Amino acid sequence: MITSVSRIVRSAARAARQRQIDAVDEVPAALPRRQGAPKGKAADAEEEAKQKAAHPAERKGKGKEKEEPLPRSARPSSGHAPAPAHEERVEEPEETAAPAAGPRSAQVIPFPSPAPAAKTISALAPGLARTRSSGFVARLGELFSGRKELDPSVVDEIEKVLLTADIGVKTSQKLLEEIRSSLSRRELKDPEAVWAFLRRRSAEMLSLPAPELDFSSAKPFVLLVIGVNGSGKTTTIGKLAAKLAADGKRVLLAAGDTFRAAAAEQLEVWAGRTGATIVRGKEGADPSSVIFDGVKRAATEGFDVAIADTAGRLHTKVDLMQELQKVRRTLAKAAPGAPHETWLVIDSTSGQNAIAQAQIFTEAMAVSGIVLTKLDGTAKGGVILGIADQLRIPVRYVGVGETVDDLRRFDPEEFVEALFAPLEG
Repeated sequence: MITSVSRIVRSAARAARQRQIDAVDEVPAALPRRQGAPKGKAADAEEEAKQKAAHPAERKGKGKEKEEPLPRSARPSSGHAPAPAHEERVEEPEETAAPAAGPRSAQVIPFPSPAPAAKTISALAPGLARTRSSGFVARLGELFSGRKELDPSVVDEIEKVLLTADIGVKTSQKLLEEIRSSLSRRELKDPEAVWAFLRRRSAEMLSLPAPELDFSSAKPFVLLVIGVNGSGKTTTIGKLAAKLAADGKRVLLAAGDTFRAAAAEQLEVWAGRTGATIVRGKEGADPSSVIFDGVKRAATEGFDVAIADTAGRLHTKVDLMQELQKVRRTLAKAAPGAPHETWLVIDSTSGQNAIAQAQIFTEAMAVSGIVLTKLDGTAKGGVILGIADQLRIPVRYVGVGETVDDLRRFDPEEFVEALFAPLEG
């Protein structure tokens, strides 16, 4: 009997212990912990601090909220864990992970706005420095400087400056007559009014009507370049060939200056630099035949542009002009409509002599454009006004330095801005 009672007691005790074990085993389901995390109050405090750090946005503004107390039935009793039936399972993030968020769109970083392209004014200004500092514009600026009003004696000084300037006597007299006839007496006393008038008239003189320059208007586009020896013809041809090659055009150079020593060699060097093809003859060969062969080859082989160099022996000007006229007739036979442009290259350092040279060439040839070179090495850049005003031929390019980029397409407004701007204010 005693043995039976003992067995019953031991069985009841084992059953009670089993129930306690089963109840304790339910804790991990209600309060999940990371593997290896410490247990106890210190661990709970540590977990709460980590949750605050990992979820700052979720806890913002909730500092004053109180946690709802557990219902009495869910509170732990001695030896028993709370029932997990109505609790949500919460996955804790890893310590180094950021808070969970929805899919993020790709971040778009705009490209910085490109810097404005440098104006031609800034490029021309250094090339015109000597003209600005000691040319006719500078001397006019000295007359106007510090004056709020011009008296008659100053107007006379303006006349002297213009008449001795490299723009030529005819153009100077024209400007003086226009100043007197276009400006009122009050404006004639105002330095700013006179200065503004000179700027405006300079731009108008240089803004001659001319068709847009298009090297794609014919194939091949034939350009005939003329001018006296030493004016910069060959260098101008080389720089222009480099620009055209950079634009993707196939260029052929015809070495028609067969009399000047090393002229063909100089052109050949430029051809090598720019990737252009050169056609040359023997020294002393007939220039017309060399140029004819070059243009015929350009037409046959599909070149885009053919540029013909010529001699410039002005001391035998009669023979030279006859030779140039022959070249022009030969070009017309080599390609329809050739030459499409005839450019006269003028050395600006020759001052008023440049105007005389231009008159000789234009009497014999139908010149369609002017290239004014070496502006960076002279104070006589004002000659461009006399050439444009007296010959009525548009300026196509100006040379303001040694590099290829220093051969620049001519823009009247930009040129006048570069010429007059430093004297403003």
